[in-house]
Amino acid sequence: MLFACQTALPQSGAYGRDTMSGQVSNEHAEGAASSSGEKADNIRSVARAIDLLQSLNRRALSSLHDLHSDTGLPKPTIVRLLRTLEGKGLVAQSSSYGSYHLLGRVKSLSSGFHHEPLVIEVAEEPMIAYTVREGWPLALATYDFNAMVVRVSTIPHTSLSLHHSTLNMRLAMMSRAIGRAYFAHCGENERNVIREVLKDSTDPENALVHDPVALAEMVARVREQGYATRDPAFDVRSTTLAVPVHQNGRVIASLGITWIGAAMTREEGVRRFAPQLQDLAKQIAEELSSRPAETPRLRIPLGEAIP
Repeated sequence: MLFACQTALPQSGAYGRDTMSGQVSNEHAEGAASSSGEKADNIRSVARAIDLLQSLNRRALSSLHDLHSDTGLPKPTIVRLLRTLEGKGLVAQSSSYGSYHLLGRVKSLSSGFHHEPLVIEVAEEPMIAYTVREGWPLALATYDFNAMVVRVSTIPHTSLSLHHSTLNMRLAMMSRAIGRAYFAHCGENERNVIREVLKDSTDPENALVHDPVALAEMVARVREQGYATRDPAFDVRSTTLAVPVHQNGRVIASLGITWIGAAMTREEGVRRFAPQLQDLAKQIAEELSSRPAETPRLRIPLGEAIP
């Protein structure tokens, strides 16, 4: 009886331990793979939700087709994300138009962000005053790697705009007035760096960077005029004119105005707005020079320890 009981016990020794360990290892590996897959799905969902919020921010009302065109996401995916955002109080559906819009609660996503370059603080008030007086929207943009990013927009203060919002919009360096004004007036070393960054670009809006002669002519023309205009090939509905904004002799941003072509010709707009924008940029530069210099921000690559 004792022998029978002993043989019924689980195997011991090296063989038995390896078998059990193998089972545990396999289960652990399967669990890790499943966890990794779930994390990847979650990260993808976050990225898609951000893309959707950015698309909704571009217009007052967005149809499902608008959101699909902007993001490239499948419509069933968009609907699921919209339902989630509705549940969080960030988005609502307009029953009368069958479209979607952002709710005020979306502002809570940026309520903890406080740092802004000094030029934004200085420029915003006179820019708003100008738009209230003249009617046309202004934008101030700063350089970011391969494009200009709109940091201040006065579109909320006028109805004379073809866009619901341009805030945080990335504008091409070679075709957009704001990009051209910055590129032409920045230092030669910075221009060389920007050219190097854009040399492999296949974006039609940056095609000028591949034509050194035409690029040099554009730079010379903009510097001589003191302003740049958008290449009309990329939007015939309106015209944008931009001037550089300097701080202590160095260009730090571009200031642009956009008007609708049906209301004013390109030539009329240039004659009227170029001197006004140059005066406004000078006003901003003078105010910047009277303020204490900003403390340079320490930029630490991701993954590196903070000293």
